[in-house]
Amino acid sequence: MNAKTIFLSLFLLIFSNQNHHLFAGAPHNTTSVFDYLTSEESNDLSIELDLTELINNKNTNQYFPGSLTTSAGKMFGVEVRPRGKYRRRTCDVPPMKMKFRKKELRAAGLDTLNEVKIAVPCFDDPESQTLLLREYVAYRMFELLNPEYSVRARLVRITFHDKHVEKTLPPVYALLVEHEEQVAARLEGKLVQDYNLPPDSVDAQQAALNALFQFMIGNTDWAISEVRNVYCLRPNSGGKIRVIPYDFDFSGLVNAPYAIPSKHTGLSNVRERLLLAEGISDASLQNAWQVFMKTHTSLMAMCDNALLTPKSRDYMKAYLDKFFNTIGDGATIPTRIKGNLR
Repeated sequence: MNAKTIFLSLFLLIFSNQNHHLFAGAPHNTTSVFDYLTSEESNDLSIELDLTELINNKNTNQYFPGSLTTSAGKMFGVEVRPRGKYRRRTCDVPPMKMKFRKKELRAAGLDTLNEVKIAVPCFDDPESQTLLLREYVAYRMFELLNPEYSVRARLVRITFHDKHVEKTLPPVYALLVEHEEQVAARLEGKLVQDYNLPPDSVDAQQAALNALFQFMIGNTDWAISEVRNVYCLRPNSGGKIRVIPYDFDFSGLVNAPYAIPSKHTGLSNVRERLLLAEGISDASLQNAWQVFMKTHTSLMAMCDNALLTPKSRDYMKAYLDKFFNTIGDGATIPTRIKGNLR
């Protein structure tokens, strides 16, 4: 075997190992850009790009060049594109995906996981800001219930500079949400996209915790069988698939004006609740309920986020109260809770 053949073989072996770790969710020990940008709640960020063109092309996946600057003055080159489904069609400003240059991340001593999701207020009004803050609380609630297997969403304040009209917009609260590759890497697993997973392939306790959480916040816009608004993660160390939820704007807890229940539920609005727990045993649900009881006080306290209006805090607490009061001791968990909270 000559030197050229040996070099090529070594290159292919290294490349294969790197790709295996990337897509299988290998652990990453260096700080990610997501962690760097969200080191403190409500970090101030500035993003400069042609926002007008992005909005005008929000139904495409076209990337627009720009830059992100931190409050400390650190600048990164980025590309930003619209993302999402319903919100992309409905909102004035769509959710976005931001991609960093790996070379710049390495130079800054950061991991090369280079994609971050952004959720911004749907419309330019205070109510849209409130709805985004409620969704943020929902993310943090599930993280409290299951810190080991959850998607991280962090609150930041973003000032957009629209290069199209050379205008700096007022700062808005936004969510930075982990990209799926980071979720897989951080949790050391592989995301599977298989439809109609057999119930015995899914971790029963995690599935029950997810189902009860979705029931608590009044969300029916999810399905394990369709891998809709949940990640199905198979740990590299073995074991059953963990169900990890995300995207809660269609929940009754958020109560967005555009949100509607899933058609198959028979619910009249998202403030009504329906437990989606097919294939999950009563025993698993009752065990999961004990986690909710232990965190009851902390979950309610999250509704007192200082950034929320008093009206919004009261609504969220009343909505959760109805959930806890209806289930009671958890001996028999109801499948449906009707009645509106306005």
